Amino acid sequence: MSVKNKVINLVRENKISTTEVADVLGKKGALKGVLPINPRHFKAGEVVFIYAYNESNWELHEQIANADCQDKIVYIHAIDCSDRAIIGDLVSKYLLLYKQCAAIVVNAPMRDAHTLIKENYPIWCVGTSPVGCWNIKNNSLPDESDLHRLREKFENGILVCDDTGVVLIEGDHINQTLIDKLNFIELQEDIWFFCMDTLKMSTYDIVCLKKYLNSSFVDKEKLEQLARFTTAK
Repeated sequence: MSVKNKVINLVRENKISTTEVADVLGKKGALKGVLPINPRHFKAGEVVFIYAYNESNWELHEQIANADCQDKIVYIHAIDCSDRAIIGDLVSKYLLLYKQCAAIVVNAPMRDAHTLIKENYPIWCVGTSPVGCWNIKNNSLPDESDLHRLREKFENGILVCDDTGVVLIEGDHINQTLIDKLNFIELQEDIWFFCMDTLKMSTYDIVCLKKYLNSSFVDKEKLEQLARFTTAK
């Protein structure tokens, strides 16, 4: 199994939140303004990169028709589309039902919100708008080097999506150290809540003073792991 698949499985099986993933990445990785249309969905997976350009969705439809989306997260990146909605219920249904993608993430508005909510689709976007893109083929395309950079950034990475938003784990962060840190953050969260709920420690004692590092209720091996990875939070 590849390291990327190991990370995806670890995040999925433990439902490691976007908050925890962002902490592991050094308080980074969030897609600005991208939030769920429907609550209580959790998704993590490889990325299929699709773009929309110049207030048109022609190239978007063309890319989707040829995309291998099964069990992957479709990320749609709007380039020079103003504040127009990029897709709505038709494309969402096609991607989720017929192409069997795991989720849809868009860095722009969506439309047909009433249907997207009724169907409880796993979609993350930047708000909603009734005003969509034009279905007109562009005479020119975005700068190829910019497209290559975006495709590399997203398709080599992993997206994690939950009620708080969406975090991108870029490809150069996907390694054994990331796996170790994800396991650490899960251990740390368990210990922090045990300290608060059972030992009645204050958050100052837990987060700032880290009194649990000198405790007897955590075994030596776990203490060594905590001491190795603990950073300010």
